[in-house]
Amino acid sequence: MSLPPVSIIVLSYNTRDLTLTCLEQFTPEALSAGWQVIVVDNGSQDDTASAVRRMFPQVEVVCSQENRGFAAGNNLGLRRAEGKAVILMNSDVLASFAALAALPRFLDQHPRVGALSPQLRTRSGAPQAFAYGCDPKPGYLLRRGLHRLLGRGALHDWAVTSPIEVDWVSGACMGVRRAAIEQVGLLDEHFFLYFEDNDWCLRMRKAGWKVMYVPTLAVVHLGGQSEPERRIASRHYRDSLRYFYQKHYGPLATWFVSAALWGYNTLLRLRASAGIL
Repeated sequence: MSLPPVSIIVLSYNTRDLTLTCLEQFTPEALSAGWQVIVVDNGSQDDTASAVRRMFPQVEVVCSQENRGFAAGNNLGLRRAEGKAVILMNSDVLASFAALAALPRFLDQHPRVGALSPQLRTRSGAPQAFAYGCDPKPGYLLRRGLHRLLGRGALHDWAVTSPIEVDWVSGACMGVRRAAIEQVGLLDEHFFLYFEDNDWCLRMRKAGWKVMYVPTLAVVHLGGQSEPERRIASRHYRDSLRYFYQKHYGPLATWFVSAALWGYNTLLRLRASAGIL
């Protein structure tokens, strides 16, 4: 039996209805094309796994007994994936089969690209912010923080119209070449939420692969549908950023970013208490 050309991994956490809607967009055509479709239920309490099995019996369902985070959840699917290319998708992504099929086709046409993302659009059709970016080195984080504090807007043009080579792309919808995965390994499960896609892309780039953001392809990302409350999300963000620094930049840079985060958050609280947005 021949292996599937593409494996799609949809990660779900307490998003049963969204997961079913996500699958409805592409699954019949994907299965007809011989693709492998995997849903990872990351410890949901809303009967997601049973609903998927009932409505899409040909879809493979992998269940975790607890929410193990974005990296570990996707790794459950990656260990089952057999495709020459793999597409990671959040359950709150809406994408047609035609849009998804363009991702492995781009990889075929560009043999040095290890990972790519289509343009992520909001529900209104606007380009989503933070769909790609630069490595979070101290200088970059400082510029980004100053831009926000001074109200100068984003450092990147989210509305770019041509493919660009970038440092990282969002794992919300990411096409990855199997050869790149085999070379650099799976996602780092020390990241529970945030920066696991940055880390994966950095490891691929260090191994000689390119990472591309391709706005000529587009999907809708509803966003934030399974994120924890803001306070918990902020803690995950800080913890993941510190671990990223420990892993890639060393103890001095880790101390710097910890101090900078404290100062930045203090300034934001002072601005908020003064009524300054």
